[in-house]
Amino acid sequence: MPKHIPVLSLFFLLMSACSTTEPIPDLGNLYNELAMQEDPYRNPVIVIPGLLGSKLVDHDTGEMVWGTFGLGQVDPNTPTGARQFALPMEKGKKLEELRDNVKPAGALDRVVINFLGIPLELNAYYNILQTLGVGGYRDEELGLAGAVDYGEDHYTCFQFAYDWRRDIVESARQLDHFIKTRAQYVQKETEKRFGVKMVKVKFDLVAHSMGGLVARYYLRYGAADLPEDGSLPKLTWAGAEYVDHLVIIGTPNAGAMTSLEDLIHGASVDSLFPRYSAAVLSTMPAMYELLPRGRHAPLLRADGEPVTDLFDPELWKSHQWGLADPEQDPFLKLLLPEVESREQRLEIALDHQAKALRRARQFTSALDLPAKPPNSLKLLLIAGDAEETKMTAQINPGRGIKIIKNGPGDGTVLRSSALMDERKADNLNHRLISPIYWSQVHFIFSDHLGLTKTPAFTDNVLYFLLESPRD
Repeated sequence: MPKHIPVLSLFFLLMSACSTTEPIPDLGNLYNELAMQEDPYRNPVIVIPGLLGSKLVDHDTGEMVWGTFGLGQVDPNTPTGARQFALPMEKGKKLEELRDNVKPAGALDRVVINFLGIPLELNAYYNILQTLGVGGYRDEELGLAGAVDYGEDHYTCFQFAYDWRRDIVESARQLDHFIKTRAQYVQKETEKRFGVKMVKVKFDLVAHSMGGLVARYYLRYGAADLPEDGSLPKLTWAGAEYVDHLVIIGTPNAGAMTSLEDLIHGASVDSLFPRYSAAVLSTMPAMYELLPRGRHAPLLRADGEPVTDLFDPELWKSHQWGLADPEQDPFLKLLLPEVESREQRLEIALDHQAKALRRARQFTSALDLPAKPPNSLKLLLIAGDAEETKMTAQINPGRGIKIIKNGPGDGTVLRSSALMDERKADNLNHRLISPIYWSQVHFIFSDHLGLTKTPAFTDNVLYFLLESPRD
């Protein structure tokens, strides 16, 4: 059976070309005419990467914290590397106030690994950009970097880089600013090139993995934050004012078991890369916001009863998971060098973990609220259902969890999670029940990153963006 791909190893897998005996459509002839059209009313596209999908740079030192691999990469097991890769922790401060000087520095469209002095190039989001290039979309970053000479053409494709460690709501609010500034640019170019003044600019979004959660929150709530009293924000569909189409690729809409595993056990890629400790990963609010929902029974107690609330801080404390694990104290020493006692470090860590869990519960409740989008907003889901994917775990009598059941998915995200399938095990003969109103769903028989490599992906995305009827 296909081997499961852990969340933190996605960017270290070579994306080999697909071989098939099936006929492949002539995508050039299908979309060339549409791609070449200069249309002042054609929506520009914004690509939103997922977890690990944006480069991170330490502005104090200029060092690449995430995006350089092999020789010279940051080691999260050293004092400096741990504090660069993790987020700060401090008791009495809100998560949004806990900031370092590590900032996003562009989407990770390609990865270069230097092993024994030999550079190895891996494709990450290049396949998505390549698909959009076939459709005639001109990418801003590729143009500014000189990778592609667009001549006098202006940019119609933008990459939204964000700090994937931080709260997803914070990233969604930054997306609001990004969209509004790019809309002003497109307005000016449209007036200059076509003489159309103050055209109403709307975008199409193409989001991979966790990027789909950023996009979904933005569409529902715009730049609104989660209320401090723990309630849900008012659902306004404010983001739909600027967006017509959303393409979601392999997004864990109901969470992913790999996030729970990584927060409890840490993550190992392979012998070429350092291990990422549970303590370092547990400083990141986004990791908690990727947890599966208790109502879907992803986790069982030792007696077989389901855990109903994975966001309960007391659950994590009682089982000594994540930042509550006493074996993580050596890493807490790296993260909190000014704190002398083990007891004080644990107190700060538990406070941070509780804040992140409460925030994650509120965030997921806001996303899970059933709501029909405006008629003008169309949602396309592209998901995998041919790879064995971790579905159910059980709490070990000692410590940690063990996987006891797999289900269909893309090796990282279950089919049911991508769909946000709310059906119970005893009513799967009924049609899909989901709080998300999908306009179209397309399944691809590939793994999490391989979803973007196939001609079927290119064909369906370009049809959705270029040819599908619009209101």
